[in-house]
Amino acid sequence: MSVIAEIIDTLEYKVEKLFAKSKTLEKNNQDLRLELNKAVQIIQKQSEEIEALNKQYETLKIANSLLGSDNNKRETKLKINSLIREIDYCIAQLSD
Repeated sequence: MSVIAEIIDTLEYKVEKLFAKSKTLEKNNQDLRLELNKAVQIIQKQSEEIEALNKQYETLKIANSLLGSDNNKRETKLKINSLIREIDYCIAQLSD
């Protein structure tokens, strides 16, 4: 009878260890998920900042060309032509 009692005690001990390890892993998993969410938010914020900076850079390139720089004249002329076409289209829509 004592052999069976020892086996049962050993099983209970192992089951308790498994539950403890399971809880530890669940906590670790939850912590990792929170860390991942924070990282995703940081990446999203940085992507938005990069996009804003790219727009600002393009605007500065155009402004620089308008001030007389020869570096981006072709791009500036294309942008101005595009804006003129958009304005003409809007005027045509208003006229109808």
